[in-house]
Amino acid sequence: MTDPRREIPGVDTLLASRPFALLLGRYPRGRVVAALRDVLVEVRESAADGSVLGGPEGPERYADAVATRLAAADVPSLRRVINATGVVLHTNLGRAPLGDGAVEALTAIARGYSNLEYDLAAGSRGSRYIHCVELLREMTGAEDAVVVNNNAAAVVLALNTLAEGAGVLVSRGELVEIGGGFRIPEILERSGARLVEVGTTNRTRADDYERALGQGIAGILKVHRSNFRITGFTEEASVAELAELASRHGVALVHDLGSGLLLDPALLGLPDEPQPRTSLEAGAHVVTMSGDKLLGGPQAGIVLGTRDVVARMRGNPLCRALRVDKLILAALEATLRLYRDRDSAVREIPGLRMLAATPSELENRARSLAQKLGAAGMTCELWPGSSAVGGGAFPEVALPTTLVVLRSPERPPDQVLAQLREGEPPVIARIQDEAVVIDPRTVGKNEETELVRRLTEVLAAARA
Repeated sequence: MTDPRREIPGVDTLLASRPFALLLGRYPRGRVVAALRDVLVEVRESAADGSVLGGPEGPERYADAVATRLAAADVPSLRRVINATGVVLHTNLGRAPLGDGAVEALTAIARGYSNLEYDLAAGSRGSRYIHCVELLREMTGAEDAVVVNNNAAAVVLALNTLAEGAGVLVSRGELVEIGGGFRIPEILERSGARLVEVGTTNRTRADDYERALGQGIAGILKVHRSNFRITGFTEEASVAELAELASRHGVALVHDLGSGLLLDPALLGLPDEPQPRTSLEAGAHVVTMSGDKLLGGPQAGIVLGTRDVVARMRGNPLCRALRVDKLILAALEATLRLYRDRDSAVREIPGLRMLAATPSELENRARSLAQKLGAAGMTCELWPGSSAVGGGAFPEVALPTTLVVLRSPERPPDQVLAQLREGEPPVIARIQDEAVVIDPRTVGKNEETELVRRLTEVLAAARA
């Protein structure tokens, strides 16, 4: 029998054909040739296995396969998605979206040169660590500040600077796990400090710390339990109590806040949350917090503290390894400026605006979405529901919302979700009570038209 592989055209023959002339007009020749060779390898392997080649065997077939491969290679790995889950600080989806001012500042700095490490007044080399400092001092009351790449890095830098090779006291109730499976004991170990556990899971008093203070102890680490709550028979030492102990024994007190809320949480309808200014005023030598989670800026770690301690951190070689670039600094500075006016911050920082959205506002937006879907021939319902803060913050808080509920008799909800993820832009939704639900809280008003189009595409295809 004739080997079917003999019928496969050669590379030069295909490249000389009209379908490939069109492809070569759109893509560089080298990319087309490389993709074509990969396609031919797959076709030869398929033919060697005895399977039928299928479809027309002319150049069009190969050109289509190459075009598909080239188009897939041009899809970015990091893509914009529409978050319809109702989880505001969705860690998997990039947490806090940036406000327009932050995006404009970032773009302006990205397009050209900047004074990142240049002193314009002196006309000589400067320091990247001065950017954002004055704003952070203004917003928090800190004597000094330094920005690194995330809050875990801020904790590592603080502990490595203040307690490398020495013991650090941590309550057993605060040995938490943060995102990605990273745990406080592991982070502390990587800092070069030695973990010394005190107290119990539910009760740790000031005298538990005092009994453990002694030779070989250089610091106390207090960790805010932002992603879970311990209730019932509980007790913990306050920052003020620990600050007094630290001062009396000559050790450093580091307060890891995790989240970076700079507003009164009541303005967002949220329960009380520790504030950096409060911790610093209570006597903490160092406070660390996030630049994105609840603050609403880019991912960054912010270290606030006394002038001498922050100066030591800037001089630590780790600071260079953990530093941020000009784009982060530009976006963070633009975000921090908004906090000079609380109303502007809530109005212009997307994460805060989503958290502050009222139930009536969300109901109106859900009805508007339902009407647009109805005009496109889709049937949907409205249900009362709840959104989440996300990002490991306020785990017990359920934010009231109105959900747009979609059912497809032709396809189960998990298949609908998969198809929503496959299009452009991908839509990330969730399932509740065997139905696909859309929460308008996390959908930007400028995204509603795209969302309706994508939902209509998927549900119409299922019905067809």
